[in-house]
Amino acid sequence: MTALGGRPEWCGAVSGLRVVHGCAGVLVLGALGMTFWGGLDDRGVALAFGALIVVGELSLPRDSGAVRAGATPATGAHDREAAPLGTAAALSYALLADAGGAAQVVSVVFAASLLGNVPHIWRGRTDVPDRLARRVLTVGFAAICFQPLYARGLFGAWGGTAHALLLLALLVLTALCDAVLAAALAHCRTGWPFGPLLRDELRGLPGIGSAVCATGAVMALAVAVVGLWALPVFCLPLLLTQLSVRRYAAVRATYRQTIASLARATEVAGCTPAGHARRVAALSQAVGRDLGLSGPDLTVLEYAALMHDIGQLSLVDPVPAGATAGLPPAEQRRIALLGGAVVRQTGVDAAVAVVVERQADPYPEQPMAARIVRTVNAYEEKARDAGPGGPLKALEELRLGTAGDYAPEVVESLARVLSRGGLRLPLAG
Repeated sequence: MTALGGRPEWCGAVSGLRVVHGCAGVLVLGALGMTFWGGLDDRGVALAFGALIVVGELSLPRDSGAVRAGATPATGAHDREAAPLGTAAALSYALLADAGGAAQVVSVVFAASLLGNVPHIWRGRTDVPDRLARRVLTVGFAAICFQPLYARGLFGAWGGTAHALLLLALLVLTALCDAVLAAALAHCRTGWPFGPLLRDELRGLPGIGSAVCATGAVMALAVAVVGLWALPVFCLPLLLTQLSVRRYAAVRATYRQTIASLARATEVAGCTPAGHARRVAALSQAVGRDLGLSGPDLTVLEYAALMHDIGQLSLVDPVPAGATAGLPPAEQRRIALLGGAVVRQTGVDAAVAVVVERQADPYPEQPMAARIVRTVNAYEEKARDAGPGGPLKALEELRLGTAGDYAPEVVESLARVLSRGGLRLPLAG
């Protein structure tokens, strides 16, 4: 634990990352050694699958805020949505009957994934080591489970429906393994609670995750029957799915930008300082994750935090510096109700309007998102102009207000987030 505003030094997190990366490194070194010693079987098939994995890795988006240095690490769900082709090809090769053994599968998948990520490494992506470790361990798990069983003739003896059920069970276990690894890596990188991160990963599996697993299994079965011509045939539906997912993601990004633009109306009008809404939203999300929120709840929290001051546009006399935390409770509630009415007229989710309306209520009556927005907004207002000791003084004032104004668990969560150094302290402008 570091001082407020310092760099995070989580010994446990670093140890966790080293364990995951170390296991992946040992697996890769062992697989490469066995492959070089025994030689590469069926080089044409290995080259075809390797090329498909390279193409899948190269298809990753070139610009993503979650992969730049210093940014929030991407989750496993994000990885599956961004590059499903590479994941499906790697799983398919692991489940291929004539792949040449688990060691060859791991070697080919690692070499192809590393080659496909060279341009991303050159552009400064920082998530490549985690992605490679996940890919190697997940594919290694599938290959180690499947290849020895196939070599012993188990899959040949269990034909038809039994064969399909065995593959399905193996894919489910592999998907669970990948979800646990992704959540563990995100936990180590960010310090966010492991449980909500795992729920997010599991929530993403039925969508693009199921399409990736199904395509990988079908490609492996089809290649065994009709040869390598099955690869481009079964890759086309996944490519179309990837295109649809990216268009949906673009629509959601545009929607968020629209909400952020609406939130800036208070800054343009001079009601609040520049960047106030963005800072409150970023810090609110960090606190929400620390308290176990995930998925749609975090989205509602972000939108509500961005628009929490929009009710000030309806005031005849602006609040000095937009600081509502020091106003009488009745005036705070009036501004919150005005803000909720504005949010409802914009067509944003009604849950966002509820949070905006209830941010000034007594905290025992508030939903968790409203408690977070109220606490973080008060902290930002108290800390931004108080000089070097502002953050500590603001936290102390919030702790003194836990008797009736601020939820104690939210104040302590805010202190943990700031002490980890996960976000910069609020700055003007």
